Amino acid sequence: VLTIDRVHLILFQVLQNKQMMKINDSSGEDFILVGFSEYPQAEFILSLFVSGFYTMTFTGNTAIILVSLLDYRLRTPMYFFLRKLSFLDMCFTTCIVPQMLVNIWGESKKVSYVGCMVQYSVALALGSTECVLLAIMAVDRYVAVRWPLHYVTIMHQQICHFLAALSWFSGLANSLFHSSLTTILPLCGHRRVDHFFVRSRSLSSCPAWTPAQLN
Repeated sequence: VLTIDRVHLILFQVLQNKQMMKINDSSGEDFILVGFSEYPQAEFILSLFVSGFYTMTFTGNTAIILVSLLDYRLRTPMYFFLRKLSFLDMCFTTCIVPQMLVNIWGESKKVSYVGCMVQYSVALALGSTECVLLAIMAVDRYVAVRWPLHYVTIMHQQICHFLAALSWFSGLANSLFHSSLTTILPLCGHRRVDHFFVRSRSLSSCPAWTPAQLN
């Protein structure tokens, strides 16, 4: 026998399911990267600084990679990991800065949901990989100081390639895990991101995901 409370519970569940379906259907809409949109002059000055530092970063990392490859004396484990770090730095800045400049210079501050998640996933993967690689470089320096006579034997070419691959694998696994958790969260209509690019903290503070769902 259906009681009044039972009927109310069923109706509440039906309405809640419809609301969730409506929320999830909104995933095709765009996010709005606010930044300094209320201060156009500050955006112009910021774009000049970002463009200049991006050019210097890209040029410097390219020079490090080329010099370490061309000079035979620099083909050591330390410079091997330094080349990987320079490449990661180039990829990380390229993942963020061009889209940031497009949003600053363009009239539209919108970024699609797919573009938002792609930038978030790639930046998270590169950032995580860089953190692991820095830890590996610290271990490499420890081995060089602790066992200088056995350094070449311990840090041979195979182990260097294995550690570099391990850093990439851990970074990609971390990005896949967190990106999957982010994509399954229900979305709401408000998509203003108070930042210049998409990152975990800006998405966490975006009202599209409520604090209860993030916890």
